Amino acid sequence: MAINVTKGAIDLGIVTKDAQPLIKFYSDTLGLPIAGEMDMPGGGHMTRLSCGDTTLKIVVNGREPKGASVSGGIGGAPGFRYFTISVDNLKEATAECDAAGYKIAVAPTEIRTGVTISMIEDPDGNWVELLQMS
Repeated sequence: MAINVTKGAIDLGIVTKDAQPLIKFYSDTLGLPIAGEMDMPGGGHMTRLSCGDTTLKIVVNGREPKGASVSGGIGGAPGFRYFTISVDNLKEATAECDAAGYKIAVAPTEIRTGVTISMIEDPDGNWVELLQMS
């Protein structure tokens, strides 16, 4: 049996020990609007940010996570290592992240004709790919 998808995007959850640096990066620097906040069962808290039809959920659990974040993007570990946001101002957005002190893991690079990417590391070591098609 296949699932019946009811939304044109997936939502992503980032679990963190400290939400404020992530909220600053995603909301203040990248400009994603805060869509809402809620307390979660077990004492946790979720902040939701809008990114087109996608919701980015920043979650602090009610108890300390067992492991630590693994940085290093694609080569850092198996599993989900990055996600992509399609933009029309890649060079400017990348420069703004750089000026704000965030690590630019991949500078703006044309990976194939008409497709340019950059990758920025968020405060927890997650990579965000910005993609622009010309």
